Amino acid sequence: MKIAVATKDNWGQVAGHAGKAHDWLVFDCQPGTPVPQPQRVVLTTEQLPHNFHDDGPHPLHGVEIVVVASAGDGYIRHMQKWGTQVLLTGETLPTQALEKILAGEALPDTRFDITTTLCKVRDLFSRH
Repeated sequence: MKIAVATKDNWGQVAGHAGKAHDWLVFDCQPGTPVPQPQRVVLTTEQLPHNFHDDGPHPLHGVEIVVVASAGDGYIRHMQKWGTQVLLTGETLPTQALEKILAGEALPDTRFDITTTLCKVRDLFSRH
């Protein structure tokens, strides 16, 4: 199962505003094995979900779960079209969020993020 975590601060923290996140850690998790080393994926501006038009391959295609601190409804609908579940979390460390998911534990609730409110307004006019 591939799980991608949006990151910021030099890959150190879970990022909010998923549609604008450039830096992702992608974990290819296998049952019964330790947490693998992540692959670092850097999206170009054209590959950001807010800009990507689903007109070709994408580095996050095939990911089953994305973990972010905040995401608008348009982003969530866009990822659902890819067959990807979006998990929102207040967890700040990517590996701790991943360990909780793999252990079947609940993720901490998200923190307030003004960009989420702005995304909700933008999503009213989204193509997704």
